[in-house]
Amino acid sequence: MRPSSVKLVEMGPRDGLQNEPAVSLEDRIALVDALSQTGLRHIEAGSFVSPKWVPQMADSEQLFSRISRHPGVCYSALTPNMKGFEQAMMAEVDTVAVFAAASEGFSQHNINCSVAESLHRFEPVLQAAQQRGVPVRGYVSCTLGCPYDGTVAPAKVAQVAQALYEMGCYEISLGDTIGRGTPDKAVAMVEAVASRVPISALALHFHDTYGQALANVAACLELGVATVDASVAGLGGCPYAPGASGNLASEDLLYMLDGLGIHHGVDLAKLIAAGDEICRRLGRPNGSKVALARLSQCQDKER
Repeated sequence: MRPSSVKLVEMGPRDGLQNEPAVSLEDRIALVDALSQTGLRHIEAGSFVSPKWVPQMADSEQLFSRISRHPGVCYSALTPNMKGFEQAMMAEVDTVAVFAAASEGFSQHNINCSVAESLHRFEPVLQAAQQRGVPVRGYVSCTLGCPYDGTVAPAKVAQVAQALYEMGCYEISLGDTIGRGTPDKAVAMVEAVASRVPISALALHFHDTYGQALANVAACLELGVATVDASVAGLGGCPYAPGASGNLASEDLLYMLDGLGIHHGVDLAKLIAAGDEICRRLGRPNGSKVALARLSQCQDKER
């Protein structure tokens, strides 16, 4: 059941940068523009949330007006409420996203409401998006563990994923927000969700806190999942999940897909260059093992 091709949803400009202590609008625009030239088909470029809570994502409307959009590339944004949705529409965002948690503790700490209340809040966004013909992606956080509640039952993940799907989300991204999952647990979770939501409508979004993200993706690919979220240079970390490190590095994912003979359509060398540039701008280490290896090889050849 392993797919012959996989779509990478690049999370670097949003999930990757939202937890950086110092990132400028110019840095964000430069990253999106660099990623646009790699062959990626979907880039989550920003979010329309209160700058009080996520100041790194302020001025997303300016970002969307200034990036160089490439044909065939979907530029999406996170829109947790109607205000955010309207702002995204004014910025001509291609696709919007909403997010819910599979755990009550995370939902309360993240958006100050229960899981059920969060889903209810999204209903106007989904209705407005449907009226305008705008696709909506749904995220489920803490699918393999919660920093506040601990273990999360796969049945609870499936319940939340099904609710988002039935509300109109075309795709449900399953997030291991704190990166504690292991392959068997990841497979069990995805199988539980797939019993309620078509496997073709599922995506993987695994953080690499414990170094298990790539192994978890590899295991779940065998179930037929064909969409994976990742972040260039391994950027990221959730501001509401203490200790959670970055997302799975896009470069590492693509290298594995190449080794498995799975088509992805992204130029790995260009992606490595984009990740190297944003890390230089931020003054932070590159979180991709593949990028570090390739960049080291280039430096050796130059000597």
